[in-house]
Amino acid sequence: MIDPVPPLSTARLLLQPLELADAPAIQQQFAQWEVVRYLNALVPWPYPDDGALNYLREVALPAMARGVEWHWTLRLRSAPEQLIGSISLMDETDNHRGFWLAPEWQGQGYMSEACAAVDHYWFEVLQRPLMRVPKAAPNLASRRISERGGMRLVRTEQGAFVGGEFPVEIWEITRDQWRNRR
Repeated sequence: MIDPVPPLSTARLLLQPLELADAPAIQQQFAQWEVVRYLNALVPWPYPDDGALNYLREVALPAMARGVEWHWTLRLRSAPEQLIGSISLMDETDNHRGFWLAPEWQGQGYMSEACAAVDHYWFEVLQRPLMRVPKAAPNLASRRISERGGMRLVRTEQGAFVGGEFPVEIWEITRDQWRNRR
């Protein structure tokens, strides 16, 4: 029996486990160029009208059921009905955390808060020894989140993103390094 993904919270956010009923809100917030341009080229663009529903039904929810991915929606404590983004943990080589945030909520520290919550889950609940996070090199906001979180750049390679070919930076932090920062 695989444990269900638990809800998490921060000072300003509620992180709710992803569910099929989130598809319409995800479709509305996700299908924006500012959200998808630095995501993996596997994300279709233009985003299809049923993109969120298909992703939830065919990819995210089955991976959660298998216990190899953990996905949460991000919601403000002050407005829990409003989905503002998503954050995920994945049991993949060199790809352990990913996220997106609707443009109107960017630049306010919400994603750093969400990352702190899921990083704690990764290292303390799942007991993982290392977190690696890939990102498009031009995505400076994502880079700053990794830097503030104590991660270090370990490798650069080429990658395909919705917005084109860019260098991919692989950032990492060990559980011991993460614990020493707390």
